[in-house]
Amino acid sequence: MVGVGGRARMYYEALATTYADAADLVGLCDVNVTRMNYANQVIQEISGRAPIPQYGMADFDRMITEQRPDIVIVTSIDRTHHHYIVRSMELGCDVITEKPMTIDEVKCQAIIDTINRTGRTLRVTFNYRYAPHSTKVRELMMQGVIGDVHSVHFEWLLDTRHGADYFRRWHRDKRNSGGLLVHKATHHFDLINFWLGTRPRTVMAMGDLMFYGRENAEKRGETRFYSRAHGSENARDDPFALHLEDSPVLRSLYLDAEHEDGYYRDQSVFGDGISIEDTMGLLVRYQNNAIMTYSLNAYMPWEGFRVAINGSKGRIQVVVVESSYINAGGDSTVEGAAKTRRITVFPMFGEPYDVDIPEGVGGHGGGDSVMLEDIFGSPTADPFHRAASHVDGAVSILTGIAGNISLRTGLPVEIDALVKF
Repeated sequence: MVGVGGRARMYYEALATTYADAADLVGLCDVNVTRMNYANQVIQEISGRAPIPQYGMADFDRMITEQRPDIVIVTSIDRTHHHYIVRSMELGCDVITEKPMTIDEVKCQAIIDTINRTGRTLRVTFNYRYAPHSTKVRELMMQGVIGDVHSVHFEWLLDTRHGADYFRRWHRDKRNSGGLLVHKATHHFDLINFWLGTRPRTVMAMGDLMFYGRENAEKRGETRFYSRAHGSENARDDPFALHLEDSPVLRSLYLDAEHEDGYYRDQSVFGDGISIEDTMGLLVRYQNNAIMTYSLNAYMPWEGFRVAINGSKGRIQVVVVESSYINAGGDSTVEGAAKTRRITVFPMFGEPYDVDIPEGVGGHGGGDSVMLEDIFGSPTADPFHRAASHVDGAVSILTGIAGNISLRTGLPVEIDALVKF
């Protein structure tokens, strides 16, 4: 495993306990020794196993040479995903990677070329596909309940707890994350590809930083600023401040580790240096000729999404309210857990009806545990084909990448011009 920050824990906890008989975690690699020590501490506490060998980032090749793994799990900072995916494959390993697969078209092409050259496999972990409500929408679409899909309206809301968190940490620098159109919206764009069984063709986008950032705060009359919450009097009563010392996990992962790499996890969301957008809208044309209007806002009063899918035989409406969370700030099994879920079908001729949704337990709408079983356990045949390949990973991020290009140029972007498969 390369990268042992907040997103890694779901994987190494599962490998150390539930799937210890199916797979053996043989190496940890990170830029920060303190974080690797913490991961090993957690693993030892929950499983009692001996410490896993640790390697610095410069020793990635040596880790592969010494440990000879079959698979590398990539959970590092987004801008480094392509490096470890490519190098792992060149050294003879298959790869499982967190989303987004990578952050721009050049890195995406490098991954595709490496897969074609080496014959290795890449799996992208789209846990939202496995949430029972998402799978149910896929089932309805496969059954042709609303006929041919002509248009989609997709609205995703990040609230002032979870949404703000992207503006405190490394994601706030677009060079690291590709912005929320890539880092976060890759989930949403993948769901549309998954539900409709198609790929994006043309993307047009608009967006800006309209709430977070110092300039926006100044416009609203704010006068008390700070660079980071820790040690700041001005941050004491700020509802947007993150106090690392109040969370044992955040303290261990970041506050106690920052002396090694200078990474501050608790930066002010109203500081300078934020280069990502918090308010975005897209218009997408798909290969099956359907169109989608999409919006993402990162400072809303509730967390979740609303989707309307319009077809030749009717309409499906989906409303999901999720539990808000701070990444790595608590129990990972409840991160993004669904609080309320409703799927309603409106036939063109007939009475609307709500669709029964199987219960989901755990993070990301109940998708995390199902996905982990599909990856590491003994999955049954999946009629919904939820396991995501590198092609799925690519076409999901390419919507956001095209959106970023459109933001810069003000022009529509053709997906086929970005990469070649």
